[in-house]
Amino acid sequence: MTATRPIPATATDTAPKSRRHAPPWAVRCAWITVLCTVPSGLWRMALGVGADVGFTGELGEMYTGVDIMVYVLALTVVSQAAAMLTLGLVRPWGERVPRWVPSLGGRRIPPLAGIVPGVLGGVAVTGLCLALALAPDGPLANPEFPQGTAGLVMNVCYAPLLLWGPLVLVLTAHYARRRSAASAPA
Repeated sequence: MTATRPIPATATDTAPKSRRHAPPWAVRCAWITVLCTVPSGLWRMALGVGADVGFTGELGEMYTGVDIMVYVLALTVVSQAAAMLTLGLVRPWGERVPRWVPSLGGRRIPPLAGIVPGVLGGVAVTGLCLALALAPDGPLANPEFPQGTAGLVMNVCYAPLLLWGPLVLVLTAHYARRRSAASAPA
């Protein structure tokens, strides 16, 4: 039988539980940010593998081939990875580098390292989604874009992205408040 060594307590380990952990509502919101990017990613992947998603004319010709497959795969991986990073706003690895990371393991992550990208990303995604959805002469008004059932499917797949930016902003505000409360003297 081997003896286990106790792990030394850190400042966040000794903080009251209410300061240390994100509440369940925040964890659910973080997972929703991850899930709201999935439908558009699946729709793009269908486009990338050559499924007829409803584009016609020049757009229909442009959205075929290896180039579009690489593009949609890259876009889907990047957007899903960005959404997964939102979990850092509610998980311990968003406050301390995991111990298994060489040379950095256990170090405290400065709050601004989560706050600045969270605010910038939340504002950018919100602005982009609103601009695309509300622009009267924008890409969605193009008659070569999917229409009818194909257009409905595309809109249903992309509509959840309207939640992504605002949820990131809410989670970032909560992260900032929680991190400042954790560092405040008790």
